[in-house]
Amino acid sequence: QVQLVESGGGLVQAGGSLRLSCATSGFIFTYYTMKWYRQAPGKEREFVATITGSADYTNYADSVKGRFTISRDNLKNTVYLQMNSLRPEDTAVYYCNAFSVSRTYWGQGTQVTVSS
Repeated sequence: QVQLVESGGGLVQAGGSLRLSCATSGFIFTYYTMKWYRQAPGKEREFVATITGSADYTNYADSVKGRFTISRDNLKNTVYLQMNSLRPEDTAVYYCNAFSVSRTYWGQGTQVTVSS
C-alpha cells in the first residue's frame, strides 16, 4: 500500500522557519521524482519544488527560490522541504507528490500558517 505522510507543518511568525517531511512507503522511492505543492484557500494548487530520484536536479517556483530547499534521504524514503524567511503568503496546505511517467501519488497535506 502506497503511503505519503507529511509532517512538520504548523503556525509560525513571518520570518520564521519550518521543515516539512514526507515519509513514504509502498513504492520504489528512488524511481520517483518528488515534488512539493501547496494550495492556499480559494486558490489553485501550485508547484513549489521538485527533486529527481538521484537528487542531481532541483527546481523551485520563483516565489520560493532562495528561501526554500528541497532534499531527500533515499535510505529513509523521505523528502524534506526546508522553509526559511516565511511570509504570510506562504500560508497554505503543503502536499507531497511522487511522480513517474506511469504513476503519481499524493500525500494528505500538512497545514502551514504564517502570521504577520
